[in-house]
Amino acid sequence: MKLVVIKFGGTSLADNEKLKIAAKKTISFLKENDRVVVITSAQGKTTDELLWQAKELSGNPNKRELDMLLSTGEQIACAKFAILLNEMGYKATSLTGWQTGIFTDSNYTQAKIENVYTNKIWELLETNKIVVIAGYQGIDKEQNITTLGRDGSDTTATAIAAALEQKKCYIFTDTDGIYDKDPHKYKNAKKIKQISYDDMSKLVENGAKVLHSRCIKIAKKYGIEIIVASANGSGEGSIVKCILD
Repeated sequence: MKLVVIKFGGTSLADNEKLKIAAKKTISFLKENDRVVVITSAQGKTTDELLWQAKELSGNPNKRELDMLLSTGEQIACAKFAILLNEMGYKATSLTGWQTGIFTDSNYTQAKIENVYTNKIWELLETNKIVVIAGYQGIDKEQNITTLGRDGSDTTATAIAAALEQKKCYIFTDTDGIYDKDPHKYKNAKKIKQISYDDMSKLVENGAKVLHSRCIKIAKKYGIEIIVASANGSGEGSIVKCILD
């Protein structure tokens, strides 16, 4: 069985037209593979809007309740994505983090994944369904919903890829790869075709908002290549991988 794990960032799902582009990208992967697992971020600025709404009610929102609220953004996105795929004639089922089997510690708003149980994913894949998973979230041992920190859907994607024993994970964004500086702000930004896990971690530590830091750690631990590319284009993108000196 050929399986692929792909993730779409919030800017790639921001409105219905972008949802359709992402859906077509997903279908193109399905035509080249037997099975597809998709991880979705919240659409556009949804998380920011939910956070603003919470802070209108409290200057210091209870973190457990904040996670309950913020997790809904990804749930909305994955449900809409599955609805669209089904409308386009492709069987798809959406899952929340807890339905997927993503278990975390109880560090609300910054939870770390402890285990991923893949039974439900395989059950759906065996029925030829595209599995669409809400990123950024999981459940703790007390069955409380938790979130993984901003951009945590990247970490969901690599954790799912590792649990499914995959060696590649595609992450689609609004740029066609990784750059040495923000290409939206700097015209002289240079694209990096390949970068090591350690160098990618340094970029993130220095403020690059390309990948979630724990996403890179998981990828390095399990030897997963992360391909960062544009949801709109067909270019090669950039690859985060083990690079020997």
